[in-house]
Amino acid sequence: MKSPATLIRRFFAAYAKRMNDALLPTPKIDTPGVIDSFADYFVEASPHGVNGGKNGVLLRLTIPRGFAFYRKIGATAMRVSSLRITRLDPLHYLARVGWDSRYVTKRGIKKRIRFTNIYFVQLQQGKPRIFAYITGDEQKVLKKYGLT
Repeated sequence: MKSPATLIRRFFAAYAKRMNDALLPTPKIDTPGVIDSFADYFVEASPHGVNGGKNGVLLRLTIPRGFAFYRKIGATAMRVSSLRITRLDPLHYLARVGWDSRYVTKRGIKKRIRFTNIYFVQLQQGKPRIFAYITGDEQKVLKKYGLT
């Protein structure tokens, strides 16, 4: 049996691959894979507040739109640059994921944005699922770099 840390590392590698596949010029969107990455209910916290959502039809509909938005603003890649995993108890883990994102502006200028998100992950039947995450002010950063 794989260790929880190994499971979580593989989980975020697959999570990043799904994002990168969806950012291709001819996108390959794995909606079931994205849906399966989240718990039945999950919470997002950012400088704009705290929101919760059910993993269901609405999420399924917003996934392709979300990836379309990122392609529209020039996103070309999202790579995991670092991953620190903290065990909270046998089933719950905190994962600090450093992201190295790449963009090309409408003028053809390449941009690189690095940021860290915090994910709370629960192992459900040995499978990691995100039940909460914390992000910075993404819209402010995208605007700063001239992407929105």
